[in-house]
Amino acid sequence: MSYIFQFCRILAVCFLGEILANLLPLPIPASVYGLVLLLVALKIGIFRLEQVRDAGKFLISIMSMLFIPAAVGVMELWDDLGTMLIPCIIATVPITMFVMGVTGIVTQNVQRRIGKGGTKHDRVTR
Repeated sequence: MSYIFQFCRILAVCFLGEILANLLPLPIPASVYGLVLLLVALKIGIFRLEQVRDAGKFLISIMSMLFIPAAVGVMELWDDLGTMLIPCIIATVPITMFVMGVTGIVTQNVQRRIGKGGTKHDRVTR
């Protein structure tokens, strides 16, 4: 029963994200609104982490299965994508390398900052 109530809380926040995406004239996906709303709800105490933790862990564990419909959709468009394959690879590989590099640099800087006696709030809790 706990999973059902937790899942309903997450669905309610996602629904509010859909409403915001339709009301606000910003080019932000509804899923981003939902994530931000869930974060705010957790931070200000509308939800406690225990009220969504188990359902969230379950959704994360099946996340790869949730991408199957998108992969099938891409396979249906293979003929159209075949002509764009080389430009897509040329665009994707350098961008991926750039993001990985920036992420590594930021991570090293954060670790150095914490190692040099950062404040209690700077440390990541486990």
